[in-house]
Amino acid sequence: MADHPTEPVTDPPIRAEIAGNRIEVIETGAARLNALLQLIADAERSFKMLMYMFNPDHVGGLVHDALLAAARRGVEVKLLIDGFGSDARPQFFADLDQAGGEYCVFNPSYGRRYLLRNHQKLVIADDSIAIFGGANIDDTYLTDVGPKHWRDLWLRIEGSEAMVGSRYFDAVFRWSKRKRTTLRSLRRMIGEYNEWRGPLQWKFSGPLSMRNSWWRSIGRDMNGATRLDMEFAYFAPPGAMLRRIGRIGRRGRARIIVAAKSDNNATIAAARHSYSRLLRRHVQIYEYQPAKLHTKLAIVDDIVHIGSSNFDYRSFYINLEVMLRIKDASFAAAMRAYFERELEDCKWITPELHKRRASPWRRIKWAISHFLVNIADYTVTRRLNFRGER
Repeated sequence: MADHPTEPVTDPPIRAEIAGNRIEVIETGAARLNALLQLIADAERSFKMLMYMFNPDHVGGLVHDALLAAARRGVEVKLLIDGFGSDARPQFFADLDQAGGEYCVFNPSYGRRYLLRNHQKLVIADDSIAIFGGANIDDTYLTDVGPKHWRDLWLRIEGSEAMVGSRYFDAVFRWSKRKRTTLRSLRRMIGEYNEWRGPLQWKFSGPLSMRNSWWRSIGRDMNGATRLDMEFAYFAPPGAMLRRIGRIGRRGRARIIVAAKSDNNATIAAARHSYSRLLRRHVQIYEYQPAKLHTKLAIVDDIVHIGSSNFDYRSFYINLEVMLRIKDASFAAAMRAYFERELEDCKWITPELHKRRASPWRRIKWAISHFLVNIADYTVTRRLNFRGER
């Protein structure tokens, strides 16, 4: 473990026990890397990893070596990465296959490769401990220093709910390995693992499904809510969601943290396209300043939603995503305290500030970006990278 980066000094981790499951929020990049490597090292029977992005950089090398060591000591290792999001090529994992591990690429056929992404980040050890959230396997996601690092969250859950994530992984892994697959079978499979009862509910979502478990769930939670705190890297929701947020702003308090920095300025512009509509409804908007923002978090009254999904069309209707709905007043209060700390590093976007920014040319850029971000993958729209969005 000597190669691990030094973890910065932070507030004590947010922990809770809910329905017999132990939960811990992992705030920093260094803590995420340490937790992941330790989880791999402690695995005794099985280790399963699903990642949108797995890159062959320093961090990717550390994780690869840990997986290889686990496979060599007899742990059943399975790795599934997205064929579009990950830069690591098959030869990077050749020794993992040789050691008895299984490696698979999510790369749908029938011309769907351009649209369909497995954007989930989920790891499970021994069917009893799961870690999931927004951060990928990449130097910039699992560190807290440098101009390119991302601000993000992972959640660690230990208990019976980890088995649900494990069974889901197995189903997606099998689907990905088949030579002939259909979207219908993928949607049906995803729907089988969604939970609708209890304080902890896994929400898996998939492509082109009008029965998306997560946005249906958070939409219902927002109906009648009086407090809403959201922190999302990419924010470009459909009109129905904007109306729900606006109604909370009118009857209570709604606050949103979005990115001021990104490797994709089109996503910043897309979010700003919605500001006017929200500000008119008394929604408070903030932009996170110290780092690139990649967090996916919503707190609706006493309910927390956390995971891999952004708050936009692509995450709602196209990508494979994973979120956990947590209904617990104490945990919601702890996450709202986390949100308050995040606000300290944000710029408040007042109506006056937004009006000064919103030149006719910028409004056009915002509208174009909103359209493109919602139909094309972030890695595609990154090539636009509009200047002047600071």
